[in-house]
Amino acid sequence: MKERKKGEKLKAKSEYRPTGRFIFSAPSGSGKSTLINWLMTEHPELNLYFSVSCTSRAPRGTEQNGVEYFFLTPEEFRQKIENDEFLEYEEVYQDRFYGTLKEQVERQIAAGQNVVFDVDVKGGCNIKKHYGDQALSIFIQPPSVEVLRQRLVNRGTDTPEAIEARVAKAAYELTFADQFDVIVVNDDLEKAKADVYRVVKEALSV
Repeated sequence: MKERKKGEKLKAKSEYRPTGRFIFSAPSGSGKSTLINWLMTEHPELNLYFSVSCTSRAPRGTEQNGVEYFFLTPEEFRQKIENDEFLEYEEVYQDRFYGTLKEQVERQIAAGQNVVFDVDVKGGCNIKKHYGDQALSIFIQPPSVEVLRQRLVNRGTDTPEAIEARVAKAAYELTFADQFDVIVVNDDLEKAKADVYRVVKEALSV
């Protein structure tokens, strides 16, 4: 894949308007969640908040409705799908849905929050398609598929078969990188942190 100077596409090609919607997507193991959590923890001045998603699973432990998730029954979730209320959704297996409600995001925007979508690549493309230039999409890319495989091995949480399945999916997801406004290559964590901060800061300053 052609290497892109960090932030180049944001300045040169995007007509992004600062309406406070940031889409982060990446293959599993790329370090997306690490970068987002760092950005939100270390830079509260950016006023970043996660979008609160819906799920059809039951609450776990101390989870509260409207905080970690909005908890719906599978029937309620399907009804909202029929009503076209979701920006994106996925049925991970039978009757287990996850999705992002359009109305909830607009409610957060109206409250003055800059909303962060931490979603898979398919979800990121769907949200970007809905908002167009009113959202900035950021793809966190591993240096290579081999580096990604090694990171997943080092995690020690998956079987070899599961790792190969994740790697195969990641190789496919990498083909969508050019559909995103900005690509940040996470080959050095500190540099990647600086890149994401600069991209978000510049977008909010447009």
